[in-house]
Amino acid sequence: MENILEVKNLTKKFGNFIAVNDISFNLKEGEILGFLGVNGAGKTTTMQMLLGILTPTKGDISYFGKNLFSHKSEIMEQVNFSTTYTQLPWNLTVKENLTFISYLYNIPERKKRIEKIMHVFDLVEMANKQVATLSAGQKTKVNLAKAFINFPKVLLLDEPTASLDVETASEMRNMLLKERTEFNTSMLFTSHNMAEVEDICDRVIFIHDGKVIANDTPENLAKSIQISHVMLVLEKGEKKLLEYCNERNIPISIKKHASLIDIPEQQIANFLQNIGNQGITYREIAIEKPTLEDYFMQVVEKEEHEIT
Repeated sequence: MENILEVKNLTKKFGNFIAVNDISFNLKEGEILGFLGVNGAGKTTTMQMLLGILTPTKGDISYFGKNLFSHKSEIMEQVNFSTTYTQLPWNLTVKENLTFISYLYNIPERKKRIEKIMHVFDLVEMANKQVATLSAGQKTKVNLAKAFINFPKVLLLDEPTASLDVETASEMRNMLLKERTEFNTSMLFTSHNMAEVEDICDRVIFIHDGKVIANDTPENLAKSIQISHVMLVLEKGEKKLLEYCNERNIPISIKKHASLIDIPEQQIANFLQNIGNQGITYREIAIEKPTLEDYFMQVVEKEEHEIT
């Protein structure tokens, strides 16, 4: 797959503050790339530069092999953006909003395209409702719908399923995957929902303090965490288990009737044998391998440690 977006040595300074610090990455054709980091890491500033809203202090951004700032109008015809943090005109209806936004682009058969988008995103019944009257979830759907109005080749999606209920968020993810399959659309995707990122993203970039600190598949990043989670429902020996873990500095917590232990995967078998020798027995066990959430939490904990 060829690179449809290339970012090279991108830097943005505000006075003496470096918001984005010499980052480089690419987005391949048809790829869904997670762009992750804690609040203040530099994600929003990067997104604004990718949209041409902010001018980089230095560095290059190119779409389709062309420089963004020398071919901006041409490029933006094929790029779109969705975020839950921008407001649509509240006094316009859903259909009026989509119609108005469609005139920012050269769209053939404009009316048919708007009707199709409204059906895809299940907006027909609310077509004549003012945006001000919609729920947070409905506004999120409209925001996402407008991002597809111009048949984009590249989508920049900032928390696209925020405010949606679980079922609707799942529908939106499936729709994004379908769009990628049918039209080979490339997507840059931010989310604080790590399970969602694992589900939808082919690759993930982590940005921290304005720098890229990881660039790999969700699976490989999760594998870099050695700790697994063991859940035991005990028959007897809860006090002994607590003492055993505390003496060996093994993290343990009790939730309802379950004991949750964090331990390296290669030590699990030996751990279970040892607690059995202590007379500790259990009737249920579940072992959860590391996830992208664990990797993200490790980044957060490292940041908090550096601050303190």
